[in-house]
Amino acid sequence: MTGEPRAADDSSGHDTRPELRASDRDRDQVVEVLQVAAGDGRLTATELDERLDAALSARTMGELTVLTADLPSDGMPPQAKELVRIDQRFGDVTRTGRWLVPRRMEIRLMFCDAKLDFTEAVITHSTLHLDVDLRVGGNLTLVTRPGILVDTDGLERSSGEIKIRPVPEPDAPLTLQVRVTGQSRGGDITARPPRRKVSELLRRRAPGNTGS
Repeated sequence: MTGEPRAADDSSGHDTRPELRASDRDRDQVVEVLQVAAGDGRLTATELDERLDAALSARTMGELTVLTADLPSDGMPPQAKELVRIDQRFGDVTRTGRWLVPRRMEIRLMFCDAKLDFTEAVITHSTLHLDVDLRVGGNLTLVTRPGILVDTDGLERSSGEIKIRPVPEPDAPLTLQVRVTGQSRGGDITARPPRRKVSELLRRRAPGNTGS
């Protein structure tokens, strides 16, 4: 397309990992950056139209990255950290809203509840390595969304429960795999979709509503 930067040529041919799928939020962020760039005179009207069309139809993060590769990074979300550590005794810990999901997390809990809510999280990597040490009273809850898979096969458990509830839309494209390793010596791990709002429950129970 006119004015579209070329993607870097990967001649190695060895990277066969599937590209991370783009979300509606990712596309909206790129659209905002393109509009700002056009307002600054960095893109012509024709270039803007072509890149907006490409952004709205992009399926992967790689396709979106190409569209802003030659533009300033102002307005783009910051890069996710490589490692985030949470070491908590007593009280509660929560990650919710538009938080950046890192590549790795180390979580140590004792007499403490921690919740990682992924429903609005910004996901820039296909895998989150979650290394946990759950002691007495240290409970971890993962709130998922369609496209997020939680794998606890690598977890050593001497006590505590593991509850993995399926999310709606089981056929949704995989956007994040959460690999849980480490050990549980008295804490519980729960992975579940968001709880329904009271208004939604009342609407489903209304007379004449079949729930379909």
